[in-house]
Amino acid sequence: MSDKIVVGLDIGTTKVCAVVATSDELDRVQVLGVGVAESEGLNRGVVVNIDKTVAAVREAIEEAERMAGVTVRNVIVGIAGDHVQSFQSRGVITISGRDGEITEGDVQRLLEDTTHVAMPADREILHVIPQEFIVDGQDGVADPVGMSGVRLEANVHIITGLVSAAKNIYRCVEKAGYEVADIVLEPLGSSFAVLHQDEKEVGVALIDIGGGTTDIAVFEDNTIRHTAVVAVAGNKVTDDIRKGLGVMRDQAEALKCEFGTAIVEMAPEEEIAIPGVGGRNEKRVGRSTLAQIIQPRLEEILEIAAIEIKRSGFSRHLSAGAVLTGGGSMTTGTAELAAEILGIDARIGRPMGLTAGLVQEVSDPKYATGVGLVLYGLRPEMIGNTPFRTNHLDATDPSAGGDNVVRKIKNAMMGWFNEL
Repeated sequence: MSDKIVVGLDIGTTKVCAVVATSDELDRVQVLGVGVAESEGLNRGVVVNIDKTVAAVREAIEEAERMAGVTVRNVIVGIAGDHVQSFQSRGVITISGRDGEITEGDVQRLLEDTTHVAMPADREILHVIPQEFIVDGQDGVADPVGMSGVRLEANVHIITGLVSAAKNIYRCVEKAGYEVADIVLEPLGSSFAVLHQDEKEVGVALIDIGGGTTDIAVFEDNTIRHTAVVAVAGNKVTDDIRKGLGVMRDQAEALKCEFGTAIVEMAPEEEIAIPGVGGRNEKRVGRSTLAQIIQPRLEEILEIAAIEIKRSGFSRHLSAGAVLTGGGSMTTGTAELAAEILGIDARIGRPMGLTAGLVQEVSDPKYATGVGLVLYGLRPEMIGNTPFRTNHLDATDPSAGGDNVVRKIKNAMMGWFNEL
C-alpha cells in the first residue's frame, strides 16, 4: 500500500464519524479504520459547544486510529449547516503568454478573479467550482489548458459559509490535537461516495438526510449545479415521535430506527411494546401509528428538497432521478416516498468505490460523508476539472479567519479606489 493515508472527519449533529483509508498503486481504495462517537456539541450542523465537540472528535479519531494501527495528524473535515449558501459567478481575463497558450496559471488566475464578488464581512468562500470555460467566445470548454486564445472566461459555482462556523470547526479539531488539511462541503463529500459518474452526467439530485441538516446537491454534465443545506432533518422525526407517543428521546430514536416506516400503507399490522415512564405499565403502539407520525415530517423534508431542486433550474434535467443518503434515509420506504413527492426515480445511496478493508462496516448510508471525504482526499481532482482552493483559512492557524476577512475588505476597498 502507498504511504498516502487520508482521514475524513464528518462532524455531524448526531454523530462524529472518522474514516481512515489509503490507496494502492492501482488506485484501489482500502478502508483501514472507522470510528464513531455520539455528538452533543452541535445544533443543526453548527458547533454550539466546543468542549463536547472536541471530546467527540477525539473519541472518534482515536477509535479509528486503534482500528487502523496508524497515528493521525491531519484530517479532511466536512462542513454543513443552514448558513451555507451558493451562487453563480463569472470571471474574465486576457491571456498574457507570448504564444497565447492557456496555462494552468491562467486558469487559477481566472478562478481567483471570479471570487472578487461583494460579500458580507461575516461570510467566506468555501469552494469555487468551474461550470464551463469560454475561450474567445467559444463556450462549452471543459478544460482550456493547452488551448490558444486571447480572452478566457468562466462560469463558476461559488459556495460560501459563515466565517465563525468554519473557525469553530477548525478550533474543535485543533483542540482535539489534530490539524485540518482541508474543509469540504458535506453534500459535495457525500456525492463522491454514493453517485455514479454516469448519474452526474445525465443529471441527478443528491439528498443527504442527516440528524440536524438535510444537504441537497444537483449535478448535470459531470458538474455540480446547485447546493443547499436545510435545517430540517432526522432529529425532527425523532422529536415528533417523542412528543406524539410521550416517550424518552432515546426510546424515540430506537423506535424510529427499528420499527419506523415512511409510508403508512407499508407498515405491517404489528404492535410494539414501549416501556412505561417512571415505573408505569408498558404501552403498546401499532407500527401504523408510528408511521402516521413519521410520514408527515419526512414528506416536509422531501418537499423542501423539491423546492430547492426546482430553484436550481435543473428539475427537468434529472434523468437519473434522486439519490437519498445519510442516516435519515434508512427508514423503510423513504425511497418510495421520495419518488412519489419528487415525481422522479429515487434510490438509497450507499458508499461505493471501496475495494478492500472495512468495506462492509462503512456500506451504510450514514457513513456516506465520511467515506466521500477520504475519496476526495485521495483524488482531489473529483471536485471539478480544475480543483481550486481558496486559502480561506490557514489550517495551521485557527485564528487566521478574522485577519483573512479584514484583508478581503482592504483589497475590495483598494479595488474600488482604483476604479474611481
